[in-house]
Amino acid sequence: MASGSLQNKISVVTGAGSGIGKSIAERFSREGSTVYLLEINEETGTKAEQEISRKGGDIHFIQCDVSDESSVNQAVNHVADKSGVIDILVNNAGVSHIGTIEQTTPSELDRLYRINIKSVYLVTREIVRMMIANGGGVILNLASIASKLGLADRFAYSMSKGAVLSMTMSVAKDYIDKNIRCNCICPARVHTPFVDDYLRNNYAGQEQEMFERLSKYQPIGRMGIPEEIANLALFLCSSESSFITGVAYDIDGGVINLR
Repeated sequence: MASGSLQNKISVVTGAGSGIGKSIAERFSREGSTVYLLEINEETGTKAEQEISRKGGDIHFIQCDVSDESSVNQAVNHVADKSGVIDILVNNAGVSHIGTIEQTTPSELDRLYRINIKSVYLVTREIVRMMIANGGGVILNLASIASKLGLADRFAYSMSKGAVLSMTMSVAKDYIDKNIRCNCICPARVHTPFVDDYLRNNYAGQEQEMFERLSKYQPIGRMGIPEEIANLALFLCSSESSFITGVAYDIDGGVINLR
């Protein structure tokens, strides 16, 4: 159900070609926002743009490597040229990694840093300047329960999401007097194409068994779905949450408090 809560707002969502990012972009567009998808994969970005456009959304795909300063600058300048302002930024782009500290190579750690941490820094740094000039805005980062818990075999991923949580609090404090709010979402497992690919690549023939095991990790008995994350993102980026900043919201089926 759409209420038009983002009517006339300009939003940028990174990593919006699939999964959570795509759901957020679609939800925002249903609420009246013009949405710019920053996505490195041209095929998935174009497909997402087409699918959301067919549903009536004002959506625009921009191919962008959010871990590269030049690419980010070009993308943000393109949005500025087209729309003049950016009201909302959702830093969603990210990758996962399986392994302990011993199993994590320096190149893998560098990759997690570039995509999960540096991208948030680069995109936020560019867009926060526009928000200051335009009198404010909202920034939402996708962290993870891994930023709060010690998850087995998730050394590099937990490290990167811990940094996202810290950046959220720092930006919230530094720009509260500029009318800029900054929060983050900390999901548990969410059923996205990444989960299906992971099971197919690592548990061939046992996909259903492992899916059920991963689902039951959440006390509620299932994984989340991208639309549920998008609903929380909508609330935190709308005026309905205007008194909320510097908060990390768990959306985890009870993992943090009930396990």
